[in-house]
Formats: sequence, structure tokens, C-alpha cells
Amino acid sequence: MGPLSVPPCTLHITWKELLLTASLLIFWNPPTTAQVMIEAQPTKVSEGKDVLLLVHNLPQNLAGYIWYKGKIMDLYHYITAYTIDTEMIIFGPAYSGRETVYSNASLLIQNVTQNDTGSYTIQIIKRGDKTKGVTGHFTLYPELPKPYITSKNFNPMENKVVALTCEPKTQGYTYMWCVNGQSLLVSTRLKRPGKNRILILPNVTRNGTGPYECEIQDLVGSIPSDP
Repeated sequence: MGPLSVPPCTLHITWKELLLTASLLIFWNPPTTAQVMIEAQPTKVSEGKDVLLLVHNLPQNLAGYIWYKGKIMDLYHYITAYTIDTEMIIFGPAYSGRETVYSNASLLIQNVTQNDTGSYTIQIIKRGDKTKGVTGHFTLYPELPKPYITSKNFNPMENKVVALTCEPKTQGYTYMWCVNGQSLLVSTRLKRPGKNRILILPNVTRNGTGPYECEIQDLVGSIPSDP
């Protein structure tokens, strides 16, 4: 006797069930989960200030998280860890004493230095030993130096040329000039060569006297000289 064949009605029901299952899977497919992101606040920070690495879109059912310095998740770069159930904080070899981890996974770095600039990675640990690493970074700018003005002639004769120089000379900064609290505009009488670091006053007169100030600016902030 040959092999038993499946009745046509059974085949028909099974095929309908398969179609129904596929339809339900498509209909109930959940939306894509938002990606976990790290936001530095502020994104540009001066040396000696604080920066907060804020974590967005954390998934549910977490067991804890670990912060690393750089993009490599190993013991050498391990800063600190947080376990959610016990609220326990554990410090690693890369911990400097200036990092604080919060229950929302954010990491605060206080009094940042040049050694702190760069990338940071958070390892998110879900229950069931599922892990995921996300990397963020911030840019550190050196603390602005206090500018001062130098000149070869602070007591010029009338109608003479005077050159004022804003010190110190540094790269990556913008220099601005003010007199009597008002910004100076470039004109035939006022020239600012060398990216505004040197202010030339041709044919000075009594009307041109007053407290001159220079100001150093970068992407983070600015600092003026004394008048």
C-alpha cells in the first residue's frame, strides 16, 4: 500500500492558517525602536568646566550600564558602572574621581582637562545578557587666556602712527577691538591686520584718545583685556 495522502480539505485549512498568521505578523509588526544616542551638554566645553553626557532613548528592562573612555569596551578603558536593581556604583581603572554616573545612565565629568576630550562609550546591559554599545564625544577647548595690549608708544605725538598689539598670539582665536566700550569698525583711519590682532591708528588726534580694549574669542566664549 502506498503512502497515505493528506485529504485536500486539510491542505486547504493549513494554507489558510499560514496566510492568516503571515497577515497578523505584518499587521502587528511594532514600529522601529528609537536609536540610543549620547548628547554632550555642552558640545563644546572650555577646560576647567563641566560636561554632561546625556543618554537618550534608553530601552526597557535594563540590568545596568558601563561607561568607557574611548571606543574600546575593555577593562583598561572602564570608567564606572551602575547596576539598576541594587543602585550600586562600581569604579574602574579609567576612573579619575571626577566622573559621576546617574540612574538615567548619564555621565557627568567635572573640571575637564585636555586628557578628557574625545569619545566615550556606554555599554547598555539588558536582562538576559544582551548588550549594546553606543559612543558619543565632546570637543574640549583650552581655557581662554587673559589678553593684554602692548605698544611701542603709549604716549604718541598728535598725527603720529600708533600700533596696538593684542597679546598673547595664539591660533584659533578671533581678536576684537573696542574703545570707550564701543566696537571699532575698519575704516581708512583704523586698520586691523593679522586677523585683528594688531590695531593701527594712523594720524592719531586728541579725539582718538580713550581706553582701548581687545577681546579674544573662540567657539565657546570670549574674554576682554583690561582697559
